[in-house]
Amino acid sequence: MRNIAANPCPDRIQTMIPPRIYLASRSPRRRELLHQIGVQFDLLTFRSGERGEDADVDETPLGNEDAERYVTRVALTKAESGVRRLGWRQLTRRPVLSADTTLELDGRIIGKPKDAVDANRILASLGGRRHRVLTAVALSDGEHTRYRLNISEVQFRALDEDEIRRYVASGESLDKAGGYGIQGRAAMFVQEIHGSYSGIMGLPLFETAALLKEFDYPI
Repeated sequence: MRNIAANPCPDRIQTMIPPRIYLASRSPRRRELLHQIGVQFDLLTFRSGERGEDADVDETPLGNEDAERYVTRVALTKAESGVRRLGWRQLTRRPVLSADTTLELDGRIIGKPKDAVDANRILASLGGRRHRVLTAVALSDGEHTRYRLNISEVQFRALDEDEIRRYVASGESLDKAGGYGIQGRAAMFVQEIHGSYSGIMGLPLFETAALLKEFDYPI
């Protein structure tokens, strides 16, 4: 006689399915970092025409807004806007994770360069100097929104014009806050860091994991 195993309990099947969140970011670095700590997620990005419906996502610094307030505000509005997008698209409700990264040098907020000329200018200003990298990560489920802020310091060695020009010509600087990616070729510019390497990349994993635990995500 064959032994026929009973069907698994539906509740048991449910617990075996890893929970998922949404990531409201186009950054491949953030995707890689979430994969690194085993977080299951789906991308949630703007489709053509949607941004006009949600003008709250304004990444322009406000008057007298310091770097901490700026990066936190942008991360929070991205998460909350992501939740609204779920409603527009009638998608399954899950927590929405977002993040924003900026640099601060001499009290000035430094975002992504506008073009190659701007990238050259930014990198020249960072050469031989210490700057701060701030990344805020936010999570919202529509009822609660929480955030964590990571601040790290990066010391660049002195840079000459030729190596800056070669780096910018590689194309690596144009989509990154401060015009460089520490995980790429710009690693050769970095003399010293104090803080979170993953935070400098764009998603501080210590803070992200703590935030997910606040929302009962098993990690």
